[in-house]
Amino acid sequence: MSRLRIRVGERESTAEWTDENPRTREAIEEALPLAGDCRTWGDELYFPTEVDVGPENAREEVPVGAVAYWPVGDVICLFWGATPASHGDEPRAAAPVNVVARLDDPDALVGTEEGDEVRIALD
Repeated sequence: MSRLRIRVGERESTAEWTDENPRTREAIEEALPLAGDCRTWGDELYFPTEVDVGPENAREEVPVGAVAYWPVGDVICLFWGATPASHGDEPRAAAPVNVVARLDDPDALVGTEEGDEVRIALD
């Protein structure tokens, strides 16, 4: 199974695809590599993409390290901790997202700043 290499500014991590949302995963995989300048929302970063997929097992509460796609805004989201919508320490998206992968080291994203360049490619 292929893996993802994720670079945010000077930080790097890898991620393992999940089997939860195969239609979303396939659309993202076909669009790779993806790149953009990130926005942050608590311990979440997100950036726009050209990927266009509808909801697929979408949910608001996600695990630490989730790599997800937000169908409403066509953005990729990476979660490493709580967001303003969280109830405690768990990451919670602003609206339901399709989880497609899990970061091997979510702490690698600590220190991410608004405007950092994000690049996601196959490893």
